[in-house]
Amino acid sequence: MNNNNIIQTIRELIADATLLVRQEIDLAKAEAAEKFGQIQAGVAAVAAGSLIALVALLVLVQALVVALGNIMPPALAALVVGVVLALIAFVLVMNGANQLKPENLAPKRTIRSVRENAEKMKEGRSS
Repeated sequence: MNNNNIIQTIRELIADATLLVRQEIDLAKAEAAEKFGQIQAGVAAVAAGSLIALVALLVLVQALVVALGNIMPPALAALVVGVVLALIAFVLVMNGANQLKPENLAPKRTIRSVRENAEKMKEGRSS
């Protein structure tokens, strides 16, 4: 083989590799666009389902008020159901807010491990 053939082969190899990389990038872009569409459809379905579930919950709460209205005055039935739901909501909100406090989100084990490692390094240097 002469030098021209080797150079030509290397050029073809580089061109083929470049083409392959471009094709892989194009494939990744197409797949990402497809997945984005899938994500949009999934989010829309979850939102629609959540809205319908909320409406169903409202209907069930109203049915509970009506049922309790058969054994007590309707206004009192509505008040009882409202207070119970408000208490449930309060407990859920307070629990969620507590979980979101910065001190509860801190990576405590990692911080402890880093501090322990720093102490070990200090001890190692002072020895």
